[in-house]
Amino acid sequence: MKDLKYQCMKCGTCCFEIEDSSGTKRIPLYPEEVDRLIEIAKHRGIEFTVIEDLVFPELNQKSILVLTYKIILDPKGHCPFFKTSEGCTIHESKPYACQAYPLSLKTIDAFNLEISVDSLCKWVIKHYDHLKDINLEQLKVIFKDEYPKAEKFFRKNKSLQLKLRQMETENKIKLARSITVEDFNTALKEWARLEIRTIE
Repeated sequence: MKDLKYQCMKCGTCCFEIEDSSGTKRIPLYPEEVDRLIEIAKHRGIEFTVIEDLVFPELNQKSILVLTYKIILDPKGHCPFFKTSEGCTIHESKPYACQAYPLSLKTIDAFNLEISVDSLCKWVIKHYDHLKDINLEQLKVIFKDEYPKAEKFFRKNKSLQLKLRQMETENKIKLARSITVEDFNTALKEWARLEIRTIE
């Protein structure tokens, strides 16, 4: 067990949008990540497009607050920066979510985090018998590069939540707490966009 270390098998599982029991897996991108990937795509001549992912209607200025985007997959159903022959081609510029893969951190309550390991990852499948009963300290050793990145990803999400709360407290925004589907769809069509960014 102590010699077990995660090593990406370049299978592309994390680069595809996959339906599982919890819905569709997706790769969230923060606005600054989108800016960076647009530049890389232009330089390489790659078609790269995104759509809004996590958004909130803001009532004071009648705007849509955009926290994250998601990648529009290429015709083969994977990230446009994935190549079958080499896997991810943007390792140095990967989004937070990709850097942390196959780990993700979720808030359970004010005192507890849940760490999950993607069961669809081929390396995880291969080593499942060794991974199914590991504790946190073992997980940090096995995923020594990915765990700090999962923490960074988690902190990024928390900082966005805190920024929204701070903006509300300062009366800079007013989030819609209750909105009909019809009103929300109208807002999505008609209201201007405001990206929410945090500095890391």
